[in-house]
Amino acid sequence: MKFGVNTWVWTAPLTTEELEVLAPKIAKMGFNHIEIPIDDPKTLDFVKCGEIIKKAGISSVSCCVAMSPDRDLIDPDPKVRQNGVDYVKASIDGLALIGGKNLVGPFYSAVGRTWQQSAEEREQDMKILVEILKDIADYAGKKGVVLGVEPLNRFETSFITTADQAIELVDRVNHPSCKIMLDTFHMNIEENSMGDAIRKVGSRLVQVHSNENNRGTPGAGHVPWKEVAQALKDIKFDDVLVIESFTSKVKSIARAAAIWRPLASSQDALAADGVVFLHELMK
Repeated sequence: MKFGVNTWVWTAPLTTEELEVLAPKIAKMGFNHIEIPIDDPKTLDFVKCGEIIKKAGISSVSCCVAMSPDRDLIDPDPKVRQNGVDYVKASIDGLALIGGKNLVGPFYSAVGRTWQQSAEEREQDMKILVEILKDIADYAGKKGVVLGVEPLNRFETSFITTADQAIELVDRVNHPSCKIMLDTFHMNIEENSMGDAIRKVGSRLVQVHSNENNRGTPGAGHVPWKEVAQALKDIKFDDVLVIESFTSKVKSIARAAAIWRPLASSQDALAADGVVFLHELMK
C-alpha cells in the first residue's frame, strides 16, 4: 500500500520550483506517494515534475483536478462543458508525462455549485455526463490513466454526494478507466456507515483521501478509522491513501475549502503525524 500527501497541504497553486523543495521533505516524512493538484495544466512542467519526484525517491504519483465554474461538465452551456473536457484531457496528458496513474476529483460539476433538480432534470444531466466521461475515460485509458470520481459533501455539490451515486455514475459509464475515489472528510458528512460504503464500492475503489473530519491531522478527530481500515482490508484494497488538507495561509484555497484557522501546530506536523498514524492503522 502507498501512503501519500497532496501538496495543497502547503501551497496553491503549486509551481515546479516549489515541488523541488517539497518533494524531498515529503519523502523524508515517510511518504512514498505524492499527489499533485492541477490548478492550471499550462503552469507546470510535467516532465520536470516527474524527474523531481523520482529524484526524491517517491515511487508513485497521482494528480487531482480542480473543477471551476468554467470547467463544469454538466453546465447548460456546451462551451463550458467543452472547456471542462479540454482541461481534464490536458490533466490526463500531464499525469502521463509525470508517470502517474490515478487522476482523481469531482468529474461532474464545479466545486461549490449546488442547485435543486427534479428527477427528470437530474437524469438529463446524468446522460450528458455519462457520454462525456465515456469519451474522457477512453482517452485516459489510452494514456495509462484511471479516473477516480470523487463524491463531495452536500455543501460543495448537489450532484454526486454519496458512494451510491458515484457507483451509479461509474457503472453507467462502464469503462475500465473510470473508477471511484472516496474521501473520508466527505463521507463523514454523507454516509450512514463508512465501512458499508467502502465495501459497496469494492473493486471500483482506486484511491482514498484519508482525511480527518475537520481536515486536520488524521487520527486527531472523530473519523471512525478502525471501521475504515477494516473495510479497506475486507475489499483487499492495496492502492493509495492520500492526506489532502489545505493551508489557511493561501487565501484563495482557504476560502474555497473553508479553512479559517490552523488545523495543526504546523502544516509539516499535520502531514508527518498523519502518515505515522496511517501506517499504524493499516498494519
